[in-house]
Amino acid sequence: MTFLALRPNADLRIVLRDLGLLVSVVGVMALLSLAVPLIFQEHYALLPLIITAFVSFALGALLYFPFRGAGETKLKHGMIIAALGWLLVAALGAIPFVLTAFFAQRSGLGSAPLLYFKDPLTAFFEALSGYTGTGLTMAARADLLPRTLQWWRSFTEWVGGMGVIVLMLAILAGPRPGAAKYSLYYAEARGEKIHPSILSTLRTMWWIFLLYTFVGVVILWGAGMPIWDALNHAMTGISTGGFTITDNSIASYNSLAIELALLPIMLLGAISFAVHYELMRGNGKVLWQDAQTRWLLIIISFGMIFLALENAGSLGLTRAVRDSVFQFVSAMTSTGFQTADIGTWSVTAQLLLSIGMVFGGAAGSTSGGIKIMRMLILLKGVGWRFRKITSPQGAIVPFRIGRKVIDESDVGRRLEDASLITFLWLVFLGMGVLVLLQTSPPQFTLSDIIFEVASAQGNVGLSIGITGPTMPTASKLMLCFNMWIGRLEIIPVLMFVRFFFLGIK
Repeated sequence: MTFLALRPNADLRIVLRDLGLLVSVVGVMALLSLAVPLIFQEHYALLPLIITAFVSFALGALLYFPFRGAGETKLKHGMIIAALGWLLVAALGAIPFVLTAFFAQRSGLGSAPLLYFKDPLTAFFEALSGYTGTGLTMAARADLLPRTLQWWRSFTEWVGGMGVIVLMLAILAGPRPGAAKYSLYYAEARGEKIHPSILSTLRTMWWIFLLYTFVGVVILWGAGMPIWDALNHAMTGISTGGFTITDNSIASYNSLAIELALLPIMLLGAISFAVHYELMRGNGKVLWQDAQTRWLLIIISFGMIFLALENAGSLGLTRAVRDSVFQFVSAMTSTGFQTADIGTWSVTAQLLLSIGMVFGGAAGSTSGGIKIMRMLILLKGVGWRFRKITSPQGAIVPFRIGRKVIDESDVGRRLEDASLITFLWLVFLGMGVLVLLQTSPPQFTLSDIIFEVASAQGNVGLSIGITGPTMPTASKLMLCFNMWIGRLEIIPVLMFVRFFFLGIK
């Protein structure tokens, strides 16, 4: 075993240069966030943001300038940059939590939920949960956190929903070859191209995202949320993140109007940006013509019905319909907003939600999970293989996804990709379950633990009650790992591990 990754060779210089740009995104976020403590007069939170910006820019300069003349970024570099970069971004994103807790305590203003963030691992968990769009939280009472940290949590989810690399490419990457930009873009678990140009694709995605965020704020404000709540929940809803600023997620409002307003926001976040672009052009039929979107809506519809029927006996029909509709949409879209105590639901109900969390939303959206497209490919692949076996030798058997016919030479690659990701996803899910079985309190059952790990790895954020600031260190680390690989869809993480031990080949 050799540690070739430690040598400053040409490949490593490329990785370090682009990491320098990537970590600077946190500095930009911190500077933009300075307005919040000024508006709300939380002066003890100013210095933590300034320090975060300074550390981020200093680290960025240290990594970027010595290697700014490095070669072109290729896909193998992009995978490593994505995997390592998301850990570095989360570590920098944890600084405001740690320092705000420290300075608030010195000022005599620290609440108990805030002081938990003095622990660096707790702060790192929160930041990683934010950037990965998971929404599992270490905040025992989010409503008691300073407004600055409420904003920072929402901001990390909003940026993370689109992707830190996507933001870096849009504002910091500067002129570079399109192939290099696409390598980084693809490495962050994105593959859709709305336009032939990556830069045009990024700009279109951002204006769609900004527009939906603004519309979400207006809708939630009109539904009865205070404007601060509407801003934060629109950001974490459209990014399918799920952080809230209340003491009991969306259940705190006990408002049917707010729950109904959040349903389309969560659904929009789980639909591909390419579909949104077609909608903006007036093509409303695309919602049914696009295979991913059609199956997303079909699965959600059946999931809501089955979940409501399961809950009807214990909750009553009206409450069962209301809670089941909201919670299944929240699970399937990987948002994680909560209106019910899921820990009291039956094992069957928890299993139905877990299936939704594992499936996830559409590829090319902000949601997590294995993704609808991969599940479609696997399902179609089974039928296609049976037709191949029963057809005459040499017969051409078309492989269709919706109206699109996939070239036979490309079918094997697509099936291999979908099978590999699904297999590895389930392997790491099992690993997380085994660790939490050994470290969680005995009152939590196997079904509880499967639910919590699926929520973390699916980047959902629904919780049975296992996740919290007092959970064992091993459990925190394991769920951090599950969130990390879930957001990056595993392959970049494996590339990073290979890079660390063997270098880039």
